Amino acid sequence: MSNLIHVNSAKGRWQTLSLAEQMGNIGSEINRALKFQGKNQQLFENTINRALDLFDLTIEDLRWRNRLKEITRIREVFCNTVFSDGEYSTSLDDLNQYFYFFAFAARKHK
Repeated sequence: MSNLIHVNSAKGRWQTLSLAEQMGNIGSEINRALKFQGKNQQLFENTINRALDLFDLTIEDLRWRNRLKEITRIREVFCNTVFSDGEYSTSLDDLNQYFYFFAFAARKHK
């Protein structure tokens, strides 16, 4: 796991959230990254690191062990998008749209 930014508050509370809420929160960081991309490198990197922390917390959540393939795959696509040549031809905007639906579903069930 990467160096957690909010380790004390994140770990316990994170495990109480639904998968849609967890993925929606990851999407919030991706949305922030999209806003900072090309404008503020430090804030961009911070949002990338927070998203990775949240991905890792979600992967560690034993409730989603039968969903690990999906979660780890989207983490891989995210990493490919921000750290390499974009082998998957996916943009942060594409990922933002993908995660939007999780946030929408989470809000709908509240």
